[in-house]
Amino acid sequence: MKPKIFIDGEVGTTGLQIRERLAGRADIEMLSIDPARRKDDTARADKLNGADIVILCLPDDAARAAVKLITNPAVRVIDASTAHRTADGWTYGFPELSRHHRQEIAAAQRVTNPGCWATGATALIRPLVDAGLLASDYPVTIGGISGYSGGGKAMIAEFEDKNDPTYTTVPYRIYGLDLRHKHVPEIQKYARLGVRPLFTPAVGRYAQGMIVEVPLYLSLLSGKPTAADLHRVIADAYSGAAFIEVVPLSASRTMKTLTPEDLNGSNRMKLFVFASEAGDQVRLAALLDNLGKGASGQAVQNMNIMLGFPETTALG
Repeated sequence: MKPKIFIDGEVGTTGLQIRERLAGRADIEMLSIDPARRKDDTARADKLNGADIVILCLPDDAARAAVKLITNPAVRVIDASTAHRTADGWTYGFPELSRHHRQEIAAAQRVTNPGCWATGATALIRPLVDAGLLASDYPVTIGGISGYSGGGKAMIAEFEDKNDPTYTTVPYRIYGLDLRHKHVPEIQKYARLGVRPLFTPAVGRYAQGMIVEVPLYLSLLSGKPTAADLHRVIADAYSGAAFIEVVPLSASRTMKTLTPEDLNGSNRMKLFVFASEAGDQVRLAALLDNLGKGASGQAVQNMNIMLGFPETTALG
């Protein structure tokens, strides 16, 4: 029998993109709920407990409530919300986190999909911490820019709906000014940082695509490594990864700009090490689609792994 998949919250941005990525697949069976009964807990519970894998694309509180509706112990869950990202009993859904992490996802009953910012930041930082080049107590700063779709319905309305009272025409703005962004706890946990990182996000007036940056002083790192040392460690960590490309230093040296929309529509991520001419500073960067590898694409990748399918199935 084909595994049954139910997306709870399929009308939201992430849910719609997951549904689109799964459309037409002959190796799974999609379960749907009557649109008129999407908020009917009895109808939802029937679908939630009748699926092999449930993908939650809901606000945090609604995701927690949905998990409580699941009474069938055979049902496996992928949660795309923030609700369970650092919770006990949940496996972090970043398959490339370590060499053996895919096996953990494959065996998991509960998988929490990473945040888009966290995907890029953790990908850059974790290999350096594991290799001992970046001390866990180093005061890491993380910045970058994302498309407004990463902010959900409210932010999308701000940038797209001229009838919305919050509608804005600003081309760029910083946010998270209280330094309490919801992705910080998972970054700290899964990048293995002992000190809470300083996170300075920004959003641009475009729908999707993002760049995550981590600037570092090489002289303050353990053993005073070179840019080539950092690049070698990061490249080794993702050697053979289907969706992560570590761009050669030679190519990075010739680049003048980097555009956040270059990987839109894909589940790919590119990692860069940009170095100063003097060789004393580096600017690490991750380029990805916040709705792809940062959300829906990664959820499908995790689903493929959990079902024993090639993880690249229906993903580009």
